[in-house]
Amino acid sequence: MDRIESVAKACQLLNAFRDDRETVRLKELVERTGLNAATALRILRTFEHYRLVERVGRTGYRVLVKPAKTLRYRFGYASQGEDSAFSQEWSESIIQAARVENVELLVFDNGVDSERALKNAELMVREKVSVAIEHQFNEQIAPLLSARFLKAKIPLIAMGAAHAGATYFGGNNYQAGHIGGRGLAAWAKKEWAGQADQLVLVEMSVAGPLLRSRMIGVEAGVKELLPGLRQVVRLEGAGNFGDTLKLVRRHLSRTRARKILLGAVNDPSALGALRAFEESGWEAECAVVGQGGAVEARAEMRRPQTRLIGTVGFFPEKYGEAIMRIAFDLLENRPVPPAVFTRHRLLTAKNVDHYYPNDVLLRI
Repeated sequence: MDRIESVAKACQLLNAFRDDRETVRLKELVERTGLNAATALRILRTFEHYRLVERVGRTGYRVLVKPAKTLRYRFGYASQGEDSAFSQEWSESIIQAARVENVELLVFDNGVDSERALKNAELMVREKVSVAIEHQFNEQIAPLLSARFLKAKIPLIAMGAAHAGATYFGGNNYQAGHIGGRGLAAWAKKEWAGQADQLVLVEMSVAGPLLRSRMIGVEAGVKELLPGLRQVVRLEGAGNFGDTLKLVRRHLSRTRARKILLGAVNDPSALGALRAFEESGWEAECAVVGQGGAVEARAEMRRPQTRLIGTVGFFPEKYGEAIMRIAFDLLENRPVPPAVFTRHRLLTAKNVDHYYPNDVLLRI
């Protein structure tokens, strides 16, 4: 390929400016490009003469033209599945953050399928991604996924289930559960004078100890405010609406309890449970709290007289920016904690419009 070396060096220096807002010292430009300091200085002075850059202070420079952006890295992202608004919001946040950071993002859909998740991991390795972002809940395949990325020397950010050697990103599950449990119990104290008969926990053990700790937190939060509540029932679900609908419907056909508090591992489970109470004519005898703050749960809480009294917000629309920071820290050998947690708030009918004022635009 024909190339004029002096022009190539000039282009290399111009591209070393990451955007037209940053001020970069000569020393840092030399480090970014590998050019000789004297050569870099001569090019900068030429740029300055033709108003392509401007001097800032004694040794700083700012570019005056929009620098051409080359992709910084290639990341791989495997989503748990795109069958819920929560997952879509989560994925879109990561996609948008990668675009802002000028990162090439290869996106895969695990589809809540273990075999597909393993195949997607192999594709990421084959594509030589710089960082793998894995969102899946099956703890049985987590070691297999970790081993693939470890062998390929690809840093892994794991969401959902814990993966050995990976940086975990996501909810502080015990804390989120505890917030939901206290919210559920506070509602029972106010509306039922604390006279709840039974606590039902809809779990999802396939996800392992992380999501199990969420339900432990719900139970602890409820019992802090309602220490006299003794009857606790655990229902093993799959984390979706239909499965939970059947589970809770079956439970209601057998139990003698009235005034039931129910904590669900996520919002689809909470909404499935709520539907079971409604179909069985028990809506006035229940209170449900979810986890996630999904758009469907926010819509339900705006419905008058709903018994979805709250959901713990995870704010997935903010995940992308945080994940990009972790990825860059891993690649640039900066210290990264083994777990990075999102913030949580109990969303209720009273505050949901404060946290999500734009929901009305979605016509939900």
